[in-house]
Amino acid sequence: MSIKKLGRFVVFAVILSVLFVMGGCGKKADDGKVKVGVAVASFDDLFLINMVDAMKAHAKETYADELEVVFVDSKDDAAKQLGQVENFITQGMDAVVIIPVDTDATGPMTKACIDNEVKVVYVNRKPGDLPEGSYYVGSDEISAGVMQMEYVAEKLNGEGNIVILVGKLDNEGARKRTEGVKSIADKFPGINVIKEQTGLWQRAMGMQIMENWIASGDKIDAVMANNDEMAIGAISAIEASGKLGEIIVAGVDATADALSVMDAGKLDVTIFQDGKGQGSGAINAAYNAVKGNPQDQFNWIPFKPVTPENYKEFMK
Repeated sequence: MSIKKLGRFVVFAVILSVLFVMGGCGKKADDGKVKVGVAVASFDDLFLINMVDAMKAHAKETYADELEVVFVDSKDDAAKQLGQVENFITQGMDAVVIIPVDTDATGPMTKACIDNEVKVVYVNRKPGDLPEGSYYVGSDEISAGVMQMEYVAEKLNGEGNIVILVGKLDNEGARKRTEGVKSIADKFPGINVIKEQTGLWQRAMGMQIMENWIASGDKIDAVMANNDEMAIGAISAIEASGKLGEIIVAGVDATADALSVMDAGKLDVTIFQDGKGQGSGAINAAYNAVKGNPQDQFNWIPFKPVTPENYKEFMK
């Protein structure tokens, strides 16, 4: 090889070395971020989407370049969600945040994360089993049903027929909220639960079920819905039947749509579920778990009753 060619080879090798070092530095800087994968039960759920927005905003405002967050839609499919969590682990995520499709099917996801030393945080929907090394951020679901029924029982003066629109039956929140309603209703001999059906958290289902209940001819004094979407659907059916104002309607979540319906005088009570607090709390829990910062395994975000007397405090 000539001296000239040798010189060119050396220069080329030096350039490659510099580029390699620069690329390596960039990778190292990227690896310095805490990487979090978030598996969301369904992007079709308005409350969950609001929570996702809160997660994104909190991650950006609080952690800036320290945190990288990726979101996926599980499309209400528990098997799909398990696959997504497994993908997050393969991709080298430091933590996984899960809003579970089915709270009874979380075991394999939790085990996969713990076995691979990936931190796992559940939010909004509490699994039945939460072993050491996993975390939960959410609200005490039974208290939402209790708050609903306490308000409605007072409005009914302790007497009346109530119906319950239940969320998805595989969801801990639906079961606990319904349990809370019944625990208070049972204290009043004059209050009877005459109908109960799942509306799958959906507005359209809430309307369809309520239409059928009204068509049955049974006297209904109050509707206890596990969430605002089903409550709003029920109100549409009640209004169409000309019974608006005759039937008390209660929801849960205090979504923007629900507060607008309350502002119009059609919704009697809802229970504020702090989706923003849950979302930001989940991001904090994931970050702290990865960093080894001390924190409680359970982070409880309280529910709050929202009525025509105080709803404006919750409007944004």
